[in-house]
Amino acid sequence: MTDADRPAPDAAAPDGTAPGPGAPDPAAPGPAAGVAIGAWSTLGTPAAASVLAGLGADWLLLDAQHGLYDDRAVVESLAVLAGPGRPGRTSPVLVRVPALDSAWIGRALDAGATGVLVPLVQDEHEAAAAARACRYPPAGGRSWGGWGAVWGLDVPGTEDANREVMCAVMVETPSALDRVEAIAGTPGVDMVFVGPFDLSIALGTDHASLLADRSPDGPLARVIRACRAAGVHAGAYAGTLEAARALREHGFSWIATVTDAGLLASAGADLVRDARGDG
Repeated sequence: MTDADRPAPDAAAPDGTAPGPGAPDPAAPGPAAGVAIGAWSTLGTPAAASVLAGLGADWLLLDAQHGLYDDRAVVESLAVLAGPGRPGRTSPVLVRVPALDSAWIGRALDAGATGVLVPLVQDEHEAAAAARACRYPPAGGRSWGGWGAVWGLDVPGTEDANREVMCAVMVETPSALDRVEAIAGTPGVDMVFVGPFDLSIALGTDHASLLADRSPDGPLARVIRACRAAGVHAGAYAGTLEAARALREHGFSWIATVTDAGLLASAGADLVRDARGDG
């Protein structure tokens, strides 16, 4: 993915580590002073994706791992988002694929996704496999099949597609955390993304304790430091405003803050309570 399409990492990690060679310019303009706020869609319908795309978030993700998006829902949702005048279409649209699967990765990109989020990546070898699956030869092994032209989009050539695609990999286990420096430094990886619920479970702690750990060698500090050294983005799932604030204080620059299911439940409950006069 090109630097112009994403906010730059902060100038330094909390411990003062500077970005590595080739890191995007930290002075470059970006949303929310360099923090990209994401909307996370799990409901598996084009309507849900379209509503979230109009919220003004900096990026949108369609969740095909734990959400209700199957292959057809991903393709149909990306087609709707590609339509004329759709708000939010200029923002990156990522797909969290169910697993490290080159066929799934290729299908999501063929349908028009800006990039993919690959769960449960354990080491630099799996990170490299994800990066290769996102790119055409000679940089990777992706097969040609751009469906974007069907929705009326300009389909980039292979060189442009390889340069513009975003490959994000998830660190969610102790083994991945042990290899996070190598994962972040893998050529073709654009972002390391933390799944804090899975990571906290795998580490034998809880979500709140993971977010509260500000020690220099704490799990989140290690991810931030690795990303700064490699010059890639550090992303994480929040799901609530409180978690988003905590992750931002840690130094994460791509933060998933709002979900369609959570927004529906929260806003709906508030409206019912207010209508009853209980507010």
